[in-house]
Amino acid sequence: MNNTPWTRKDLLSLYDLTKEEIVFILDTAEEFKKVSQRKIKKVPALRGKTVVNLFVEPSTRTRISFELAEQRLSADIINIAADASSLRKGETLLDTIKNIEALQADLIVMRHSAAGAPNFLAPRVRCGIVNAGDGAHSHPTQALLDIFTMREKFGRIEGLNVSIIGDILHSRVARSDMWGLLKLGANVTFAGPSTLVPREFIKAGVRVCDNLKDALVGADVVNLLRIQHERQRSGFFPSTGEYAKVFGLNSDSMKYIKPDALIMHPGPINRDVELSSALADCPQSVILEQVTNGLAVRMAVLFLVAGCLK
Repeated sequence: MNNTPWTRKDLLSLYDLTKEEIVFILDTAEEFKKVSQRKIKKVPALRGKTVVNLFVEPSTRTRISFELAEQRLSADIINIAADASSLRKGETLLDTIKNIEALQADLIVMRHSAAGAPNFLAPRVRCGIVNAGDGAHSHPTQALLDIFTMREKFGRIEGLNVSIIGDILHSRVARSDMWGLLKLGANVTFAGPSTLVPREFIKAGVRVCDNLKDALVGADVVNLLRIQHERQRSGFFPSTGEYAKVFGLNSDSMKYIKPDALIMHPGPINRDVELSSALADCPQSVILEQVTNGLAVRMAVLFLVAGCLK
């Protein structure tokens, strides 16, 4: 991949990337999506490379997506869960990574509950680090697959009105989507209870509102986020039922969105809370397409990062 805009051995966040780098990943993912449409869904792009999946925080969709992407690229794969590693014995994260690197691993795909953990490790190791989600900080591949899906449907990102609704305060997806969408020229709105939507995001160029109707009217994309109980204390809103009534997308609030607007969700869905079950499965929903596109995006990321390893 000589003379390309990609020169990084790590993917840590979309905040770090230029518009050109983001577009290059999306263009590369388009090519890799074609691989999954073949009869034989495999290419030798990472043959001879060893990828370690280190998930220190629980995951289903992201872990499986990365593992399948690695298999499609013909990599050698090692899966490590926190409860089966020496981290439980008191070993530091850096020592764990250094030992993995000493075994000649090339890439580490890492999910961690501590914000900034991949950023701490990346300059301290030779192997590539791909952030699969760190605390409430960043989830770059989720944002890339969200943006990929929008671009695939509309043919562009510039000028799109994207409303992200829910628990913004604790969401790494919201932050990552925000940086990627703003760099590509979209208009971004955050909405939810005022306790969960910090107004400081206005400084980044985001419209912030605490009224669901205002967020839905004129939106081309509505991305619903679940309430992340595991990352918050109680008291941000009266009850789950109250949240669903005021900020849930359902048949009543659906009347405010455009007939061709996309309904998105990073998963897992709390049905009939942030999104009614009927709308999760309606024709405007592209939630399962997001999952499909995640595979192509992660193949592209692994391929590009591996190509920059020394």
